[in-house]
Amino acid sequence: MTDGHQFNNISLGGRGGTNTGQLKVQSGGILWKKQGGGKAVEVDKDDIVGLTWMKVPRSNQLGVRIKDGLYYKFTGFRDQDVASLTTYFQSSCGISPEEKQLSISGKNWGEVDLNANMLAFLVGNKQAFEISLADVSQTQLQGKNDVMLEFHVDDTTGANEKDSLMEISFHIPNSNTQFVGDENRPPAQVFRDKIMSMADVGAGGEEAVVTFDGIAILTPRGRYNVELHLSFLRLQGQANDFKIQYSSVVRIFLLPKHNQPHTLVVITLDPPIRKGQTLYPHIVLQFETDNVVDLSLALSEDLLNTKYKERLLMGYKGLIHDIFTQILRGLSGSKVTKPGKFRSSQDGYAVKSSLKAEDGLLYPLEKSFFFLPKPPTLILHEEIDYVEFERHAAGTANMHYFDLLIRLKTEQEHLFRNIQRNEYHNLFDFISGKGLKIMNLNEARATEGVPVLPDDDDDAVDPHLERIKNEAGGDDSDEEDEDFVIDKDDGGSPTDDSGGDESDASGSGGEEEKPAKKKPKKEGTVSKPSTSRKKADDDGSKKKKQKKKKDPNAPKRAISAFMYFSQSERENVKKSNPGIAFTEVGRVLGERWNKLSAEEKEPFEAMAKADKKRYSEQISDYKNPQPTVVDSGNESGSN
Repeated sequence: MTDGHQFNNISLGGRGGTNTGQLKVQSGGILWKKQGGGKAVEVDKDDIVGLTWMKVPRSNQLGVRIKDGLYYKFTGFRDQDVASLTTYFQSSCGISPEEKQLSISGKNWGEVDLNANMLAFLVGNKQAFEISLADVSQTQLQGKNDVMLEFHVDDTTGANEKDSLMEISFHIPNSNTQFVGDENRPPAQVFRDKIMSMADVGAGGEEAVVTFDGIAILTPRGRYNVELHLSFLRLQGQANDFKIQYSSVVRIFLLPKHNQPHTLVVITLDPPIRKGQTLYPHIVLQFETDNVVDLSLALSEDLLNTKYKERLLMGYKGLIHDIFTQILRGLSGSKVTKPGKFRSSQDGYAVKSSLKAEDGLLYPLEKSFFFLPKPPTLILHEEIDYVEFERHAAGTANMHYFDLLIRLKTEQEHLFRNIQRNEYHNLFDFISGKGLKIMNLNEARATEGVPVLPDDDDDAVDPHLERIKNEAGGDDSDEEDEDFVIDKDDGGSPTDDSGGDESDASGSGGEEEKPAKKKPKKEGTVSKPSTSRKKADDDGSKKKKQKKKKDPNAPKRAISAFMYFSQSERENVKKSNPGIAFTEVGRVLGERWNKLSAEEKEPFEAMAKADKKRYSEQISDYKNPQPTVVDSGNESGSN
């Protein structure tokens, strides 16, 4: 690549476990994204102050140190990658990576190298281990020669790791020449003071920079005091206490509720916090929208003017959700996402919906969809395979609602139900404007922007199963859906049987149907009013709306590169995972697909491209058939 390099299966190490993802090294800097979505690390070229290479078991590790003291470790590079990246860093960034060697002697006697906020233990000039001083919560001097370091309890580490480093002890003899002291201040004391100055122990340990009392948290449910420290946040409740490192904070969402006295602030975590056997990747806080606060930060002016310059202020006054978001952003360095251009029919930022029998709000954002409050579900646009508008299939008032199905590239589906039909055009315009594939968008009416939805039939089988079985055939009906197009106004309700039935009975262009015989009504009986959406004829007898049959001669739809890959690998997945569930097969296939390089995906992309061309040609011939050439002397056209 002339403008950079891209690597798959690169792991980001640190507290909370090791995550695998994709790394891009370009002229502007370094970008790492976790496989399957979630955490992302973006490093600007101008912020890089040092690069190191280290040979680790079966691969190589790239260390990246940036201005604010953070240190990232990326593992999974081949030997040839080291040479090419070293040359690239020298030419594009003007930085020559240093080579570090790993000690495998097993000795525990050596020297300490303190650099920025990292502590490296060296044995014979080779690194035995390395720890981040930002994780140190307390230091204690034990006797005259021993110094113990205690590390932050991070509730997100339990999601990926069974064990976590809690404390480590160093022995510094009086003969040490690196940390020279005196009679009243032995070398161990000098070492401890050095650690405290670099780790910000004290300010980041027990004393909070600011505390927000009695905040309602919807997930995990409860009322907590939220403490913001220098390197972590703490949720302190009556029954639970969570401690979360800022390195686990992926993004912050500020999402107002329209015409309600509350505003939601969501803290997205990777890895998530654990409570029992339940993982919580999103912390959903609910603030009173009109609550105004006036507060000051417990922060020294020196620290404010150095590390947090242009990121924090000494005092704040304003709405509580805005102030909380600003301070959390300044301390954690995480980005804040707010509602974009989407507006509902009520001029809000979300539409009412339900997911898994839970009512909530679906926020269409510029790069994702977010359903809140329970279960909090974040769907990135880049993860979506297609969306599908569907009729709401429950109850007699189903004409007032519709459902939105979002299918991911991993074959997972999210069905958002009970969306009011007056939100249809807003959602459709937003989704089509983002370039997302709409599965049931009728091709003949694409210019009008009206998707034709499946007919509603009480006796119909599962529409999802039918769609999967008959996806190849498709339904190219040009019939307008009178129950769903909301801008049709004939002076009456679109669900009123008194209007619009004449055109269905006499002007459909189909075979004329004979009216059913009218049964005499028994004396003393009361007729039940019709509440279903099935049409009634002039005699009052009900007729089932005929469902249009799919044309067996219609060309088979084109399939994606991922589907070709799935067809070739599905049996291998089943063989390597005996008894695996159907849903797990899709997840495994999605993971394998994401791990493929561009070269490995190329054959499947080529097959998909050829199939798309085939379908385009066949559907054109299908919709515009050429007249049969008839010989004047032979009606059959045979020679």
